[in-house]
Amino acid sequence: MSQTKRKNMRDTGGGEGGSGDKISKSEKDQSWIPKIIKKRVCTTFVEDSFSNGALCQCGGARDTHASVALGDYFSTAIVNHWDSAQHSSEYPTDAFGELHFAGSSKRHSYFLRLSWDTSPSMVYTLMTAHWGLPSPNLVVSVVGGEGRTKVKTWVREVLRQGLVKASQSTGAWILTAGLREGVGRCVGEAVRDHATAASSVSLNKVVALGIAPWGLVHNRQQLVNPQGSFPAKYYVQNTSRDSCCLDNNYQAFLLVDDGSVGRRGETGFRAKLEDYISHQRTGIWGSGSIDIPVLCMLVSGDKSMLERVDLSLKNSMPWLVLAGSGGLADFLSDVLENLSSAPAVQSSGEGDGEAGPSVDLKDRVAERVKKHFPNEEEADKLVERALSIYQNRDFITIYHGEQEGPNDFDTVLLKTLVGASKHRASIDASPYNEELKLAVTWNRVDIAKSELFNGDIQWRYEDLEDSMTDALVNDKPQFVRLFTENGLNILDYLTYGRLESLYRSVADSTVLYQLLQRRLVERLGTAAAVPTSSNLQESPSKFAAGIQSGPLKEMSLFEVSGVLELLMGDVCQPFYYSAIGLEQITSKRRALRRATKLLRGDCLYREKRCLFPWASLFIWAVLQNRSEMATFFWEMAGESVLSALSGCKILRELSKLEGETETKLSMKELAQRFENLAHDVFSSCYRSNESRSFTLLIRKSPVWGGTTCLQMGMGADARLFFSHDGVQSLLSQIWWGDMKRSTEVWKLLLTFFCPVLCYTNLISFREQEEHQQEEQGKPSEDGPGRDSDSLYGHTVFSFSDIKHIEADTQEALSPRTATIRGIPIRPRPPKRPFIVSRWREFWFAPVTSFLGNVLMYFLFLLLFAYVLLVDFAPPPPSGPAITEYVLYFWVFTIVCEEIRETFFLGTKTLRQRMRVYIQDVWNKCDLIAIILFIIGLICRMFKWSYGFGRDVMCVDYMVFTIRLIHIFAIHKQLGPKIIIVGKMMKDVFFFLFFLGVWLMAYGVANQALLYSYDPRLDRIFRRVFYRPYLHIFGQIPVEEMDVGKRWDMPCTENVTLIQNGNEPCRTLSSNWLVVILLVVYLLVTNILLINLLIAMFSNTFSEVQANSDIYWKFQRYNLIVQYHSRPSLAPPFIILSHINLFIKRNIRKVPSIKIHHFVLQLTGKAANRLMTWETIQKEDFLTAQNKIQKSSDSERLKRMSVKVDGVLKHMTESRDFDHRLRALENEMEYCSNALTWIVDTLAQGSTFKPPRPPPTLRDAFPSSSSSS
Repeated sequence: MSQTKRKNMRDTGGGEGGSGDKISKSEKDQSWIPKIIKKRVCTTFVEDSFSNGALCQCGGARDTHASVALGDYFSTAIVNHWDSAQHSSEYPTDAFGELHFAGSSKRHSYFLRLSWDTSPSMVYTLMTAHWGLPSPNLVVSVVGGEGRTKVKTWVREVLRQGLVKASQSTGAWILTAGLREGVGRCVGEAVRDHATAASSVSLNKVVALGIAPWGLVHNRQQLVNPQGSFPAKYYVQNTSRDSCCLDNNYQAFLLVDDGSVGRRGETGFRAKLEDYISHQRTGIWGSGSIDIPVLCMLVSGDKSMLERVDLSLKNSMPWLVLAGSGGLADFLSDVLENLSSAPAVQSSGEGDGEAGPSVDLKDRVAERVKKHFPNEEEADKLVERALSIYQNRDFITIYHGEQEGPNDFDTVLLKTLVGASKHRASIDASPYNEELKLAVTWNRVDIAKSELFNGDIQWRYEDLEDSMTDALVNDKPQFVRLFTENGLNILDYLTYGRLESLYRSVADSTVLYQLLQRRLVERLGTAAAVPTSSNLQESPSKFAAGIQSGPLKEMSLFEVSGVLELLMGDVCQPFYYSAIGLEQITSKRRALRRATKLLRGDCLYREKRCLFPWASLFIWAVLQNRSEMATFFWEMAGESVLSALSGCKILRELSKLEGETETKLSMKELAQRFENLAHDVFSSCYRSNESRSFTLLIRKSPVWGGTTCLQMGMGADARLFFSHDGVQSLLSQIWWGDMKRSTEVWKLLLTFFCPVLCYTNLISFREQEEHQQEEQGKPSEDGPGRDSDSLYGHTVFSFSDIKHIEADTQEALSPRTATIRGIPIRPRPPKRPFIVSRWREFWFAPVTSFLGNVLMYFLFLLLFAYVLLVDFAPPPPSGPAITEYVLYFWVFTIVCEEIRETFFLGTKTLRQRMRVYIQDVWNKCDLIAIILFIIGLICRMFKWSYGFGRDVMCVDYMVFTIRLIHIFAIHKQLGPKIIIVGKMMKDVFFFLFFLGVWLMAYGVANQALLYSYDPRLDRIFRRVFYRPYLHIFGQIPVEEMDVGKRWDMPCTENVTLIQNGNEPCRTLSSNWLVVILLVVYLLVTNILLINLLIAMFSNTFSEVQANSDIYWKFQRYNLIVQYHSRPSLAPPFIILSHINLFIKRNIRKVPSIKIHHFVLQLTGKAANRLMTWETIQKEDFLTAQNKIQKSSDSERLKRMSVKVDGVLKHMTESRDFDHRLRALENEMEYCSNALTWIVDTLAQGSTFKPPRPPPTLRDAFPSSSSSS
């Protein structure tokens, strides 16, 4: 059963009434129950001798029995004792469904009437799958304390502060009778109080489950409904007194029916259910490392429960006995504690041929039976039972709650279960394994640290393996950290097969599960690949076998790769393709066919170690939105900046697919947290070494599919990261090329128009600084004497170098290539002459390319305007003019450049390039401008469409002019304002909607009131829409609107003339209404709507102004990338660059270097050195963060509270020591008195003459007077 379905079922019981659809759904979900679950009805009347024939021994009256039961009265007269198995029969159950307690606002509980011999597996599956109860990590069955006996105060505190609190931390089920009496009532109230005080996260962790005899429940007839109750109304008369009514603080009730009425006692079903649960696995999909631990807790109790204790002990069930709670608990604690010094039980080993216990032991047990049960007639049976229990005493723990207190009750539970499991475990197993598995199951890392990982135990890898899987699957990051710090090697642990099993364990309520399921269905080609829970209703007989929807068993890394490709997009290459042998395949269809074929085989890749284990676990945790786990894996993984940005990208894409608002918000918060981490770690790197931090941004990552930090940051929309000074410094350095960043724009413009000036000192180049430094002396390997700017410009981003490499043949980097600060220096080609090199350094810088494009674009717009205004000749043969032909050629070169950018740039597939191109807003603007120009060009060539073509050209000029906005986005002052204008455009659209509604309402009414009949559409549209729009700006034709004013326009009342196009006369009668509407319209539009628009603009401005700088810096990256990859010449001369590129790429076959813009491939020592340096910076950052956190007030208070707890614990221990010392003093005093009596007796007697007198008592502490 999927968790989504469980959630729906929980929601069904959320309200008191519920909608009809929900109720019918619940009925449909549980309509199979009567076919499988049965009740018991007494079918043989066995007379109770004390009732004079009025009652049956089952407790029911004669009248309540059916005629079948009474008809066989004479033949059953010889029956002395009523037995459920013989004298009752099974019928379909008539009490099941949901239960609403009248007067209670709590959500509905579930209930079921069932026969005592119902299969426990069926009931457990019903509770977890259909009722939606979370699978337990612990089951505590509270036995005893029933009836109206008063529960002692300290027992109540143990249940409240000890049991329920411990259950809340472990996620437990508590089993009691579930009635409003005795211990059951105490547990119910404690669960209620803790649920109220707990956070919403842990609200459903404790499940109180009532297992009561059906015949004992008061008002049980209110629950009877053969079709099921959804819900049943249950009334409780007096809630303050103890009674056998059901307790409204329990989540579910199993009402066990043996056919009797009003009888207490065990039917054996509860013990069978406990035994069944103890063989089920913990965790999601049963993925835990241990079976569910079950513990029975005995509180008081009567002698009839002795058999129950004995039978469950023989099944190795651990028991916790509350000594001092009274009844049977006191008897067992007395027997087990005080007989421990007696001779051991003589046993001949296994089998039935055991020798009986020693006579002395038997007598001592018999004494205690007489002491605790003085009126017992069958004392011998109790003695036998007690001796049988004594043989299994290893499974019993005695807890003195009155003395020890309830605070460490969870530790007591753990020790009890561990003690029992040690006796069950094999000899080869580590004695601490069970304790560790229990601590992991309960998520008690504090117990694990103090008891198991304190340095005394040497843990092996095999001991931690299963627990590590449990901790990963069930989201216990503190244990994952603990295991990693204590000897678990992640390289040995994480194979590709284990990684697949982790993905298979994903909870089915997550988006990841749905995405993986979709990919799996695509590969298997059928939607029936994953089992669904709808089969349960179709075939109830299958339910008995425990059919339940499970994890994605066929899931492989191919599906994971598909999901990551969906989320990552084109930012990086597919993940895990190399692991499954698909690295050479680019087509999706071929990859799918190959993967399907491969996964039908042996799948040998699953035995291989995962290449990047921490990164793979990081992706796995991020995909499930596990905050703490993902943060830990990020700390452990390398490439911390890129990993954080990748996590940010995945989470932001996942949040778009997530439907639940709360989960969506948590994903966005975690994404922002990872972006902050990337920003902060890069800050640390930038402060440490500017040059290396630049390399970090453009280094190609083998872990993350060959992407870089800049590419991933762009894909993740990481605006905060891009606004960092280090990133902007790198972009500025790329932007200026080999020129100094401090160069003024006027110098550039001057040199642009007079290129000879680039050979003067007007513009400073970084190469000059390098030569000056080289003359002073060559720097060392790490270059401490070298300026980072010059180093950077001549190692990675020197555009003269890039052009050299483009022009000359590439040489492979030798392994002995010199490195400076971790960056490999490319082997330099032969040095060019100064004239050539300086020319290239100036013209190939992106800023020069940008400047050229801006100037030429202005010339293009001037030419376009000149053609439209002055020189737009008629269609052929008399036109077009020469200037127009130049314009056509200019636009052709622009189109060529757009084609080059779209189809011939980058290493992606054609489809990916098209998608990336269309995603950009300004590319869409270019596309519209070019299409309009082509339409206008074609239309102006023909006489019949010449005018339309010119109109299209005029509109196209506007589009080309608007394109200027993008060019000025690079400017530091204009760029942020352009962002603000873009945001305000959205406000305008909302405003236009309101305005349009009001404008249309006024326009239509105004036209109808002014003119009774006017069929001309052009006049109607002008007066309904255009004229009211002009009213807003003050253009109000008063003469036309107000009949009191004289209007010189000739008009007519003749309908025929009006139909022919004449102006109709105004209607005079309703003109007063026209004036009122005009006043109201101007009031609403000019005052209300215009001020609303201004307020919206002000709000948008104040919101965006604070972040506009961040937005601008983020968008600046795209512009720099664009001009970095562009040829140096601007249109129309760019055609020369295109011809040159065509010759290089297609004829000379010279590969492109710029195609890998902003990407640096590092290998060997340089890559290792950079990664080590980045790791050190991350560790320094985390250390600083921990220091800040530890110095915070909250952390100080936590440490103080821990110390106070320690002091209180020591004080409690010292109190125990005082108690024991007093007891010791009493015993010493008794011994002293006894010895004195012996001495006196011997001294008075005459039979024995001692050789010397008895010793005198010395003063242990002589007084000061005697010493003086």
